[in-house]
Amino acid sequence: MTEGFWSPVQLSIQVAGLAGILVFIFGIILARIMARKKFRGKVLLETIFLLPLVLPPSVVGFLLIVIFGKNALPGKFIENIFNQPIMFTWWAAVIASAVVAFPLMYQSAKTGFEGIDEGIEHAAMVDGAGPFRLFLFISLPLAVKSIVTGTILSSARALGEFGATLMFAGNIPGQTQTIPTAIYIAMDSGNMTLAWLWVAIIIAISFIMLFAVTYIK
Repeated sequence: MTEGFWSPVQLSIQVAGLAGILVFIFGIILARIMARKKFRGKVLLETIFLLPLVLPPSVVGFLLIVIFGKNALPGKFIENIFNQPIMFTWWAAVIASAVVAFPLMYQSAKTGFEGIDEGIEHAAMVDGAGPFRLFLFISLPLAVKSIVTGTILSSARALGEFGATLMFAGNIPGQTQTIPTAIYIAMDSGNMTLAWLWVAIIIAISFIMLFAVTYIK
């Protein structure tokens, strides 16, 4: 296989891996907070968290362009720090993948935390466990199956992200071209053999990840 064939595969794994780490961290933190806290506007905030799950990828890509474009404050801030815009870089692919994958991680982790008996947590606090120790040694282990499930599902979603990535990161071979965008280009150019090879790879990876989710249940 040529380098041009494996480049989208390697980039897809890197993007999905980093996006998975980001949604793992933010998903767990926000899920833990939202599972126990009650405050005004909670339902509205949770709806916003889950919105990327149902929005068309083109809408997500459009919003990311608006937020991180040259005329937006976050876009200007990033460009001033790195001396280049974030659009059409592999980091843009990571952000797009993380945004669309986040709801899966958040919802799964939140379900896990909500399933914990509050009496166990209260007993640990009575025995002197602080918030950090309570989270690390009590809450996290008890919700581990839901967290692992959310991590795998969100990483699989990040691996297959296409629409938002294409709009926000583009399709630059060797730089931002992931497996889904490579498949699209291969089909558009009539190279069905190459398209089928990439399809086979992403199906195999996705199958293994989903099999792992089913197995741990």
